[in-house]
Amino acid sequence: MKRRTFVRSTLAAAAAMSVPGRRSLATIYQDAPQDPPDVSSITGAGREVTLSGKAIAELKGQLRGRLLLASDEGYDRARQVLNPGIDKHPALIVQVTGTADVRTAVDFARDNDNLLLAVKCGGHSFSGKSTCDGGMMIDLSPFRDVRVDPNARRAWVTGGSLLGQLDHESMAHDLVAPMGTVSHTGVGGLVTGGGFGRVARRFGMSIDNLVAVDVVTADGQFRHANKDENPDLFWGVRGGGGNFGVVTSFEFQLHPMQRQVVGGRIMWPIAQAREVMSMYAEYLPQAPDELDLIFFMAEPPAGQEGVVGLAVCYSGPESQAERALAPIRKLGTPMVDSIGAVDYVALQRSGDYDDVRTHATYLKGGFIPDLPPELVSAVVDGWQGDARRSTTVFIQPSGGVIARVANDATAFAHRDALGNLGASVDWAVGEDPTEHIGWLKGYWTGIERFTQGFYANDLEFDVTAAKINANYRGNYDRLVQIKNEYDPENLFRLNPNVEPSV
Repeated sequence: MKRRTFVRSTLAAAAAMSVPGRRSLATIYQDAPQDPPDVSSITGAGREVTLSGKAIAELKGQLRGRLLLASDEGYDRARQVLNPGIDKHPALIVQVTGTADVRTAVDFARDNDNLLLAVKCGGHSFSGKSTCDGGMMIDLSPFRDVRVDPNARRAWVTGGSLLGQLDHESMAHDLVAPMGTVSHTGVGGLVTGGGFGRVARRFGMSIDNLVAVDVVTADGQFRHANKDENPDLFWGVRGGGGNFGVVTSFEFQLHPMQRQVVGGRIMWPIAQAREVMSMYAEYLPQAPDELDLIFFMAEPPAGQEGVVGLAVCYSGPESQAERALAPIRKLGTPMVDSIGAVDYVALQRSGDYDDVRTHATYLKGGFIPDLPPELVSAVVDGWQGDARRSTTVFIQPSGGVIARVANDATAFAHRDALGNLGASVDWAVGEDPTEHIGWLKGYWTGIERFTQGFYANDLEFDVTAAKINANYRGNYDRLVQIKNEYDPENLFRLNPNVEPSV
């Protein structure tokens, strides 16, 4: 606003106040916003506390973003996460628009007896760690932006951004960073857990392409971290799963890559599951780095025919694609074969969920060092279709460049895995999940002995602290030291939690 315009409007307002017949000061004060009611909340330690209406009003006044209480429009939508089987009600939701709002929210949670604090980016945590009952949710979804410097081959991504935004902006310059397989996944959750993706075997995990981060830690301070500045924090963020604060900005290195890749799905009847899985076990360890192969076995509900298949992305020279796919072609005539030249960004969107509110999900997962015949038999023989539910088994491949990084180079400690094996069951929202979850748990008991740890981004509902600690393997003690420094009161605990020792 120009100075003269400001002065003119101020004088006009003052004149209006002095004119007889205008509203009195008493009336204006009477119409002033009232403090919201007190709100019952809960601390991270599980103790009930009352947040005064005055304190809530002060928080609202300090924010540029929105503060939502249960009675506010937009609250129910904001509290939703991807898995509709999770139905939690935070006491308050802070929809942040930038780092200043994040700091304000973190300060409020800490200063009010360490409120139970959840951080939501894309809302993809299947076990619901991005929301909570009775605490505070920091909703990063309004805080989304991606900036790419094609000359420096760098991308800067704000904390609430989705991986599809980065794919869209970077591939406009024929540049890429490994970023998951579903475009509406939040960058924050994906990357702090590790970050697999369709080109990770070629270029490394998301964390291997992370150059720097900005983090708001539990004391409300803004910290920049890279290999030289706050290097311990930088190490911990890369696989530590949100234990140390809210990452408000990521800086990634980008790699030149042609936009057109060879990709799609190839599927056979589920009766060929053993044959397909055995081929996968033999071929994956020797497959070229440019080839990403996701194994899946799926049975839809309502008695539809089950399938076994491979989701393919070959990002090398197109002239060499058929050579890389030759072992797959030997499996015989498939039911479906959509493999062909495809836009990489479109392929990244191909696994997106069209309707995420109809079916709830329960997931089990674990890393596998190899895929022996006994494990193949456990997966195939234990399978049991049911017309009332949808079931899936998948293997997200590792290897390639991922395996050429030491287990202690970052907090992510499973570089030696062949892949991440998972099994999930879906059921209609509103249906009693007990039988479905029970079936999956029983099925998983025949598989779990072949696994070593689990992917932090697939954190389960009922995982024990001992299992989480063991999952960090030789990196656990260092993570505890970093936790002691940056979050000694465990404000950030809704994650694969590293408990402080101080």
